[in-house]
Amino acid sequence: MRSIRDDRTTRAVIRDEALRLFAAHGPETVTVRQIAAAAGVSAGLVTHHFGSKEGLRQEADQYVLDVFEAMFGELTGDGGAELLDPGAGAGSLSEMFARHLPDDSPLPGYLRRLLMSDTDAGRLLFRRLYDLSRNGLDSLSTAGLAAPGRDPAVRAALLLANDLALFLLRDRLTEVLGTDPLSADGMTRWAPEMLSIYAGGLNAIPTEPQGDAL
Repeated sequence: MRSIRDDRTTRAVIRDEALRLFAAHGPETVTVRQIAAAAGVSAGLVTHHFGSKEGLRQEADQYVLDVFEAMFGELTGDGGAELLDPGAGAGSLSEMFARHLPDDSPLPGYLRRLLMSDTDAGRLLFRRLYDLSRNGLDSLSTAGLAAPGRDPAVRAALLLANDLALFLLRDRLTEVLGTDPLSADGMTRWAPEMLSIYAGGLNAIPTEPQGDAL
C-alpha cells in the first residue's frame, strides 16, 4: 500500500477517494475494498473510521453540503443576489463552481448524483439551491435589476433548472461542444451566451469578453 503523501488526515483521504469513486460510478456499485485500494489503506481501516460504506457515504454527503454552503456564503452574502446578477461577478451556479473548483474536482459529478438521488441530502441541497435562486431574484427585483415575473416561484425555479442542466448534461454537452462547459475554457464560451439571453432574450447579441471572462 502506498503511504499518504499529503497533509490530509487518513480519514480525509478515504473520504475524498470515496467521493471520487461515488461520483464516477455511483455509491451503489463502489465497494469498500475499492475505496480502500484508492486511498492506499486496508478495508478494515475504512470500516474503523466510518463503520460501513453507508456511514462513509453519509459523511461524503455532509462534506459536499458543507463545501457548497461555504461557497454560497462567500459568494452570495446575505441576499443571494450575486448568484443571479451578471454585474456582481458570479452570474450563475455553474460559473461559481468554475471559479472555485479545479477542472478535475469530483464535486460537480457528485452534485449530479446527489441531486438525482432519493436521499435527505439530495433534497436538502436542492432546497438550498432553490432558496438561493428565489432570494437572488427577489433581491434583484427589489433593486430594479430584474422583473419578478407573474409567478416569482416558477421564475426562480426555471433559472435554477436551467443552471443545473449544465451539471446534469455535462458529458453530453462536452460531446457536442468539444469543450467541457464547466472548465475555464468552456465557461468562457458558455457565460457570454447565457448572460446575454438572461439580459435580452434570444435576440440579444453577446458582448465580447474583456480580459479574463471568469
